[in-house]
Amino acid sequence: MKILFFGAKSYDEKYFKECLKQEKYGGIEVNFIEPDLTPNTAVLANGYDAVCAFVNMDLSDQTIRTLNECGVKLILMRCAGYNNVDLGEAEKYGIRVAHVPSYSPESVAEHAMALVLTACRRTHKAYIKVRENNYSLVGLMGVSLHGRTAGIVGTGRIGAAMARICHGFGMKVIAYDMYPNKSLDFVTYVDLDTLLAESDLISLHCPLTEESYHMINIDTINKMKDGVILVNTSRGGLIKTMDLVQGIRENKFFAVGLDVYEEENGQVYEDKSDEILQHSTVARLLSFPNVMVTSHQGFFTEEALQAISETTLENALAFVRGEIGPNELTGK
Repeated sequence: MKILFFGAKSYDEKYFKECLKQEKYGGIEVNFIEPDLTPNTAVLANGYDAVCAFVNMDLSDQTIRTLNECGVKLILMRCAGYNNVDLGEAEKYGIRVAHVPSYSPESVAEHAMALVLTACRRTHKAYIKVRENNYSLVGLMGVSLHGRTAGIVGTGRIGAAMARICHGFGMKVIAYDMYPNKSLDFVTYVDLDTLLAESDLISLHCPLTEESYHMINIDTINKMKDGVILVNTSRGGLIKTMDLVQGIRENKFFAVGLDVYEEENGQVYEDKSDEILQHSTVARLLSFPNVMVTSHQGFFTEEALQAISETTLENALAFVRGEIGPNELTGK
């Protein structure tokens, strides 16, 4: 089986090549290329059985059609998210799609808490000040999390890990999810409006769907407490960015931590330090002293990359064996 790996970074190659050394993957050949998968680059997959793509790539109907013309029969998403994939078009052409539903959920949850602590204790500002020999505490006032209420939106594997971390900090934990996680016996499930009104910290851990798109907007922001801390390590589209900017300007938030945001796809994982920002909303977010933004790195740990490599190749192996794997999104 020949797989073309799009958007390959040095760390991708390292962990996938290490995983490929296992004997069971002996029949799988992977070629790594730098370009992302888009309608324009999909033609590069000509002659390959499968492609491997990531959450920031464009797997729209046009891309799927080109992949079909190239003879591709399998799309391997090396991530959990697949809202960038036109599954209907893939089904139409008989192209199967598989993803990695879980990879070290603790890695993402720990990054979410890192964003909380950084933003609410202003450590990103303190780091810069001390490097410039400025030891003043002005502008660094924070808040303690102990005894406050954490609201977790979505209690799947990552949300559950975040709930446990918050509980460990001595926080009261409430959650909103259509399917409550029975293992979280310390969590009180409430409706979304109650969570918005009662939470001192709101952390988003739900998939991006038609129903959840822009679930954080000016109306839901107005239902939140004044001085709330908001963190998003899930999908940028969960938050309507311009409404978030309005809320920040109106001092609704004590702190905001974002690992994902709406305009990230064109720049995430790329070095744009020599370029002028083309999107004003990103520039606005970066201008606020109580906002911490990272580059979709919640997953970026050794444990997660090992798990992603293993699961992606297992998905390929299931296809080779003619099986419908547990991680397939089509073909069931």
